[in-house]
Formats: sequence, C-alpha cells, structure tokens
Amino acid sequence: MLHINIIQVGKTKDFYFKEAEKEYLKRLSRYAKINVETIEEDKKGDDRKKAMEREGESIMKKIRDDSFVVALEIVGKSYSSEEFASFLKESEKMIFIIGGPYGLSDKVLKRANLKLSFSRMTFTHQMIRVILLEQIYRGCTILEGKKYHY
Repeated sequence: MLHINIIQVGKTKDFYFKEAEKEYLKRLSRYAKINVETIEEDKKGDDRKKAMEREGESIMKKIRDDSFVVALEIVGKSYSSEEFASFLKESEKMIFIIGGPYGLSDKVLKRANLKLSFSRMTFTHQMIRVILLEQIYRGCTILEGKKYHY
C-alpha cells in the first residue's frame, strides 16, 4: 500500500474543489494511506519572496531527512499517466508538496528529490490538488489493471 503525505500551502476554499478532493481521497483509501497537511498561507503583505521563504520554512519543518520529496513545479519532469503509475510503484512512500499562490521557496525546491510538472501551464493551487489526487488514483488503477484509465 502506498503511503503518501501531501503538504499544501493554504486551505481549499471553493466548495467544488473541496468535494472533488473528498471524492478522490475516498476512492484512494483502498489503494493508499494519504495524509494531507495544510500550511497556512503567508499573507503578511510584504514582498512575495519573503512570504515564500516563510512558507518554505513551515514546509521544511514537516519533512524528515529520510523522506522522498516530490515538489510540484512547472519546470519539473513530466510523466505520462502510465509512467507516473510506475513511479508510484517504485517509491511507495513519499511526500508531495504543493505551493501556494507564490510558488515554492528555493530551499524547498533544493530539498526535493523530484520536481514534478503536470503541465507547463499554470494552475491554481486549489485546482492542482485535485489534479494530483486524480493522477495518484489513476496511477493506482493502472497498477491494479482497473478500467478507470482505459
């Protein structure tokens, strides 16, 4: 069984994204143990870089030295769904990090074992949470030979 920790910046505010997250977490419960931790979004009003650094410090406190860390990053590595499924099978225990509106700090990106990109396009941090959960679910169904992917 997969063990996945998702660290995300800021709460999911929109009802339809919350519902989609709940649905995929429910579907995933048969394949993976998933823990979602939310870091408070920094809204202190000064510059973006300082806010990102403060959020990054909060994220870093949640990461153990032996953790395999996957940072969602627009310039990261891209996978097909089948390749992502194979990646999930190989890793089995990992942390996914989703930044907030300002992105992820350099410190978090340097700590990441893998920078993962779902697209070169920018998505809201609420939307990418649903996309991540859906792709993890899709990967699990691919590994199990279920119809969902096909």
